[in-house]
Amino acid sequence: MPSTVFHEKSGITVRHGDTTIALDPSRPADSHFTFVSHAHVDHLHRKGKSKSKLLVSKETSLLASARGYSIEGAEEHDGFALVDTGHILGSRGLLIGDDVYYTGDLSIRERAFMKPAKMPRARTLIIESTFGLPGYRFPAVDEVTHRVNKVVSELYDMGIPVILMGYALGKAQLLTKLFGHWDPVYVHDSVAKMNSVYSDLGVSLKSAMSHSEAEERGLLAGRKPWIMIAPLMSGRSAFVKEMKEKYGAVTVGFSGWALDNNYRYRMGLDYAFPMSDHCDYPELVEAIKACAPEKVYTFHGFAEEFAQSLKKMGFDAEPVERKGRAPTLDSFS
Repeated sequence: MPSTVFHEKSGITVRHGDTTIALDPSRPADSHFTFVSHAHVDHLHRKGKSKSKLLVSKETSLLASARGYSIEGAEEHDGFALVDTGHILGSRGLLIGDDVYYTGDLSIRERAFMKPAKMPRARTLIIESTFGLPGYRFPAVDEVTHRVNKVVSELYDMGIPVILMGYALGKAQLLTKLFGHWDPVYVHDSVAKMNSVYSDLGVSLKSAMSHSEAEERGLLAGRKPWIMIAPLMSGRSAFVKEMKEKYGAVTVGFSGWALDNNYRYRMGLDYAFPMSDHCDYPELVEAIKACAPEKVYTFHGFAEEFAQSLKKMGFDAEPVERKGRAPTLDSFS
């Protein structure tokens, strides 16, 4: 069945025969179906009057609800398959027949409890290109955790508490898992909320007291160091300033953008380590080869540059213009 990929005000849309499917639209879409790939806020919108049928995973519905968004729909519908993309819990790509595959945000790298995505075969691939430049090559997760544990150990020896910062949904849960062996571990209130949903969905995470409760009990003060898992925020934020002034805490940020030389200084972090819930450049190319598409559309991040690189490799590739959506912290995980 012939398919067409095009861009509307709400975002990327696929016309598959007589059926239209809006892919992660930025606003209610006038389409037969609306697909929501995961629960990061740059992929969610407030419910409108659209009669479009929703395609969404159960995990994404529950996580979105915990973030104040109401999205309930079917995970299964004739002609569509939702495929795990390894980005965060519940993240899915959409396979339309065997013709078109839309990745949403994608990771083919195993990270703690997150399993790598497996790419289906499709004639047309619509793939994210957040890190679509050759310079973005992430170190192994084990290497990063080893380096971070060494930093934490040195700080603990000096009695200095450490705040590990990643996006409240997705990265923070990985940090809770990867560094839960330290004691004590506290979590920012927003992280505690997401950790609770993950636990309800069967992900085993260390039980940790919220930072507000720990502060009320006076557990953050004193000579004993601690670890806190918090959302990624600027060192100039009121929360970080307070933690530094009161407790002398040191900040450690995690993001794929930490490969950029000025990232740590731009964010005002004491340490920054490259760890991402997206594919790096070689992994994007690997994912495309596994899909073996006849046509590739790139979106988000370095879409134009990545499409040009793919053309040099012999792929029929072009970017899908994506306007009207401002980047958020969740966009850059």
